[in-house]
Amino acid sequence: MATPRTVAFHTLGCKLNFSETSSIRRQFEDAGYGVLKFDEGADMYVINTCSVTDFADRKCRYEVRRALKHNPDAKVIVIGCYAQLKPREIADIEGVDLVLGASEKFEILKYVDGLSGAEEKGMVVAGDVNQANTFIDSYSFGDRTRSFLKVQDGCNYKCSFCTIPQARGASRSDTVENVIKNARAIAAKGIKEIVLTGVNLGDFGNGTEVIEGTKPRKEALFADLIKELDNVEGIERYRISSIEPNLLTEEIIEFVAQSKRFVPHFHVPLQSGSDKILKLMRRRYKSELYRSRVKAIKKHIPHCCIGVDVIVGFPGESDDDFLDTYNFLKDLDISYLHVFTYSERANTPAAEMQNVVPVAIRRERNEMLRILSEKKKRAFYEQFLGQTKKVLLEKTKNDNFLTGFTSNYIKIRISSKALYVNNIAEVKLQTINEKGNVDVVLI
Repeated sequence: MATPRTVAFHTLGCKLNFSETSSIRRQFEDAGYGVLKFDEGADMYVINTCSVTDFADRKCRYEVRRALKHNPDAKVIVIGCYAQLKPREIADIEGVDLVLGASEKFEILKYVDGLSGAEEKGMVVAGDVNQANTFIDSYSFGDRTRSFLKVQDGCNYKCSFCTIPQARGASRSDTVENVIKNARAIAAKGIKEIVLTGVNLGDFGNGTEVIEGTKPRKEALFADLIKELDNVEGIERYRISSIEPNLLTEEIIEFVAQSKRFVPHFHVPLQSGSDKILKLMRRRYKSELYRSRVKAIKKHIPHCCIGVDVIVGFPGESDDDFLDTYNFLKDLDISYLHVFTYSERANTPAAEMQNVVPVAIRRERNEMLRILSEKKKRAFYEQFLGQTKKVLLEKTKNDNFLTGFTSNYIKIRISSKALYVNNIAEVKLQTINEKGNVDVVLI
């Protein structure tokens, strides 16, 4: 069999995975492969998996079947967090040819060369996650409006529900200089917005030295990075994808408040508004610290959008604990929620905990917070109706409209006549439409 010359990709999970898939795709392009859409019957399929989302095994199996439906003779390679955690299980999926671990995925072309013969399927190359101790940079390219730029990987935190340290290893970061170099490369492609991504972004620079011979203040390291990025010409906007509340310092908030390019939008994981549950989760803060961070953001940036991650149904979460979370969030000046229903993860302390919450109750609590999120988002949007904002225009599936986001993350819809994707347009926010977004007119 001749070496496959076409490849297709599918990414499950987070922005970090998207940035890494994009960089791996460029490796294939540089090696002479043609990149096809998933349904175009490629010679090879690369599936980048996630362990955070529910039903990781089911989603992986589905994508393998979908790949082989489009080309029964295709070679199928599975990479990503789930591949590091459960390599043997994935290798046993019918049709999988190769499974690569956290470090090995970045050397994918070396392993692909060995797939041209009639070797056994289900080959696994996944070393111990402790071997994933070097930083490999990456950024996404393909979406003309924004790029996901990876600046940090891994995590040293030991949250009781999380498998990310097992899947990605210890915290490690790029250098400020290399991040700046990548940002300039992205700007040269005409991309207007960069989203900074990582597993634990606020931990950027952990274990490195910013100035030779000195030990930097850990809390200042991410602040150092964003101050340098703010000076890169050609990028209109930066977003911080997510940052832990205990690492979101006053210095960072104050800098974003006066920044030329960093937008007024923070996504800050909470996980629970109950201090009892936060302790069981092994989070590194109490609810009062989180409240103080939200107050600091609103003090310096009153129009800022604040998103929150929260987990419902964690073991031991009583009705009163959940109501503590609900009321805590209801009273906070936040803009939207990402609500996750707790699900057990193998080899985590939480999976062994007592007082398991029934699945039906977990789902009820999820629905209550989802409704609260819609109310919060609508109230946030309503504050700005009638105001003029700048939006970065993007394509939609409906040719009659373009969509986009204001700097403070209000999603808008506008008639696409005489408008162009990847332009920043000045618009007036008019009404909230049937989809919960804001209809606008061009100024």
